[in-house]
Amino acid sequence: MPQITLDHVQAAAFDLDGTLVDSIPDLAASANAMRVALGMSELPRETVQSYVGDGIGVLVHRALMDDYQGKADEVLWQQGFSAFVKHYSANIANATRPYPQTEAGLGLLKSLGIPLAVVTNKSEVLAVKLLKDLGLDGYFSMVVGGDTLPERKPSPEPLRYVAEVLGVDCKNMLMVGDSHNDILAAKAAGCVAVGVTYGYGDMVELSQEEATKPDWLIGSLPEIYEHLRVQRPKND
Repeated sequence: MPQITLDHVQAAAFDLDGTLVDSIPDLAASANAMRVALGMSELPRETVQSYVGDGIGVLVHRALMDDYQGKADEVLWQQGFSAFVKHYSANIANATRPYPQTEAGLGLLKSLGIPLAVVTNKSEVLAVKLLKDLGLDGYFSMVVGGDTLPERKPSPEPLRYVAEVLGVDCKNMLMVGDSHNDILAAKAAGCVAVGVTYGYGDMVELSQEEATKPDWLIGSLPEIYEHLRVQRPKND
């Protein structure tokens, strides 16, 4: 049982890549298709994975330069971005799959009448397409992408926006994610920060620092349902 009470939770927001789905195979394939198209060698999948989390625009910079801090010049970036998006849009769900128990967990939460949202740094159009292609779109009341608002995670603004639209207080909403961006955004917004142990981020490492320490660690989404179900008032 987490060391927090959850009987006040009225909504839940989820990161997409590394939390709901494992999208690295298709992101890596598109990053490498982009590099090959520009006369570069392919990168190992693990390298591309380390570049994911801050949106496709940033991923393109990192993949082009093969450097986490890398920034390509504007002409190269435009060429790379165009090649990446063209390939990725056509191949977004080739090998991307929901993590085990993702669909079960979402279905269980929906059965409690809790509205669910996706808050991702992926562009909204691509996030919506991926969810639809995987048959996950029906679980969510709204999708906020990295380009939906002027700010993206780790800014708290996307979570505040979701809470406002859903008509709940931020403190009554969970934010479930795998990276520092998710935890920082949750804490800044005043949401309950839930970290998944199976994603791309290292939750053990993040838990060492107060700023990125989640309120609760889970190994699968159904765990959320189990704790909410136990703690919710009987007349719910």
